[in-house]
Amino acid sequence: MTNYFPIHINIEYKTVVIVGGGHVASQKVASLLPTKANIVIVSPTLHETLQPLVESGQITWREKVFEPRDLDDASLIIAATNNTTVNEAVQESAQHWQLLNRTDAQGESDFITPATVRRGSLVLTVSTSGASPALARKIKEDLAEQFDAVYEDYVCFLQQARLMVAAKFEKGDKRRAALQALLEPSLLEWTRSGEIDRREAFLQHLLTGES
Repeated sequence: MTNYFPIHINIEYKTVVIVGGGHVASQKVASLLPTKANIVIVSPTLHETLQPLVESGQITWREKVFEPRDLDDASLIIAATNNTTVNEAVQESAQHWQLLNRTDAQGESDFITPATVRRGSLVLTVSTSGASPALARKIKEDLAEQFDAVYEDYVCFLQQARLMVAAKFEKGDKRRAALQALLEPSLLEWTRSGEIDRREAFLQHLLTGES
């Protein structure tokens, strides 16, 4: 079994070409949309869930059969058709500097996409390296329940608070202690209960030492 190296890659404004316009392609698009990549679909047909995204300009659809030149500007390539011959043609056309995922042949892929839970800046990924996609989905569901929607606001607060702490304290023990204090469980509970004033008061006290 392949030992994958886990990495989060920045593909903002880079081109991702997905060859195939069916259900699998729609799943890949859903996971790619938050990255702000330039998503291009190459397929004679398009899944109904993707049509609104084309109409709104969020993705580009080339209504055609695959040709090697369709990959010219791609940083990432996903071969997602139900036709092995087409997927093989995509693989053969990819350049050595382009990363390829074949949804029908994991062993032929440069990368795989893990099960993902997104809460704003918080990104949780799960992979069994293909051993059990069902287990990966189960763990994803467990994580989605544990790290619910409130974490988006909570992590946003932590990001802003971290910048304020860094501006207030020089590197050293005081900064480390303040950053550690931001993990006080009450901050998450106040976020969950909507007690934002208490959360902000805690932060101000941390920065100034005043109540």
